[in-house]
Amino acid sequence: MTIKMNLIQPTVPDDTLEQAAAELCTVRDLLRFSVSYFNQSDLFLGHGLPSAYDEASHLILHALCLVPDQMELFMDARLTRQERTRILHLIERRVHEKIPAAYLTHEAWLGDFNFYVDERVIIPRSFIAELLQTGLSPWVTDPDDIYQALDLCTGSACLAILLAHAFENAVVDACDISLPALEVAHRNVANYDLTNRVNLVYSNLFAQLNGKRYDLIISNPPYVKTESMASLPEEYLHEPEIALAGGVDGLDVIRNIISHAARHLTKHGLLILEIGHNRDAFEETFPKLPCTWLETSGGDQFVVMIKRGDFPAG
Repeated sequence: MTIKMNLIQPTVPDDTLEQAAAELCTVRDLLRFSVSYFNQSDLFLGHGLPSAYDEASHLILHALCLVPDQMELFMDARLTRQERTRILHLIERRVHEKIPAAYLTHEAWLGDFNFYVDERVIIPRSFIAELLQTGLSPWVTDPDDIYQALDLCTGSACLAILLAHAFENAVVDACDISLPALEVAHRNVANYDLTNRVNLVYSNLFAQLNGKRYDLIISNPPYVKTESMASLPEEYLHEPEIALAGGVDGLDVIRNIISHAARHLTKHGLLILEIGHNRDAFEETFPKLPCTWLETSGGDQFVVMIKRGDFPAG
């Protein structure tokens, strides 16, 4: 649930969309127009699509029922009036309602994996997804040795599904405290034909796991500080607050996970935890806890790994 914010400033005449519908003809025209329109609008970009171009491309391809790698192929294709109307309706909603593109299309991507999303879950974005692409190498030396895995705060089940693909011998439990989120998760698990390997569990973190132990536990929990919650851009207000709010210092849920994780890890088990921009607070809170900060595309301050043997005895 990484939050990356890029501000784009506004001033768009009211009749701009009507003019676009009447005068623009091709995919290229609509793409150029949409990028310009976004660049003049007060948008925040931070839900997996890093630029106005990426957001516009995503919405246009969705409206035309095309897949991501088909933009160049159809760039100079002429559009029907109905197609222009569909595209511009999405563009208008993105600007005026501040709805993230993924909620408008009900589709979000993590690497090569796409997921159904709506406002019952946060939009998938996690540095842990990057780490799962390499099977957590070198920390997991043999992916075939991961038999039991757990995704806490699973939301849409995106990371649970990536876990199941990275570790083919693993049965994955995917927990969430939100029943609406688990409804979305069920849809995604079924879409990937993983209902026999990914178990969805309604649970407040470890509460309903009844002493189960795992070779690997991952979690991208709520970690936004109270002060930051009060100043989130409108785009983030469409996401469920329960999936974002981490308390005054952002560590409320993380403390709970750390305090109970050891009793749910096997002898050589690993805990992989995403903590947002809270590394300083984490290290102040757990000064004696040996941990490894994992390198991601954002740096080495966002994801922490703790081995079962490094937790205090008891």
